[in-house]
Amino acid sequence: MDFEAARASLIEHLRREIRDERVLGVMERIPRERFVPSESRYQAYEDRPLPIGEGQTISQPFIVALMTQEMELVAGQRVLELGTGSGYQVAVLAELAGHVVSVERLPKLAHRARQILDELGYTNIEIHLAEKAMGWPAAAPYEAIMVTAGAPKIPQELLDQLAMGGRLVIPVGSRYEQELVKVTKRQDRDLVEKLGACRFVPLIGDGAWEEE
Repeated sequence: MDFEAARASLIEHLRREIRDERVLGVMERIPRERFVPSESRYQAYEDRPLPIGEGQTISQPFIVALMTQEMELVAGQRVLELGTGSGYQVAVLAELAGHVVSVERLPKLAHRARQILDELGYTNIEIHLAEKAMGWPAAAPYEAIMVTAGAPKIPQELLDQLAMGGRLVIPVGSRYEQELVKVTKRQDRDLVEKLGACRFVPLIGDGAWEEE
């Protein structure tokens, strides 16, 4: 399969709705096929989520692009991601930011993502196994935080790890359907924007959903 041609076709498809050319440029460089199981690689550039094992998925490319665009990243910034998953989203963030801390609760996924990211030469990414506290407070504050799992509410624990003026992008709703929300931290009252319907696996842990 000609992955480069498929990737270019996907980017042209995304360009209809994604306005940030920096995000599109990064996604055009990153080999998404490396982050999906070998049996699914022929589907790597379809605009839909794909299973990656452990009951988890790699997000639809449009959602990856939209969430990254709304992070409004600037070179040199510190970013936190909750839900490493395949490692693809953290690779996109690492191309645009200075340093990315990513947290994953499933050891097999964390190990696999770290291996792929190392093979691709990323040196500005930390991957940690999730602890009891949500996020990774030890490295806070962050200029931007992305959550790639659905939460029942906007977690105060993450807002506390966000720098003033920072952006939190997170799916909020039920275990099965959510709305993508962007929160910009302000001195007086945080700005909350709704970005549209989405569907993510549930965010598991303190301050979120319990494991079933």
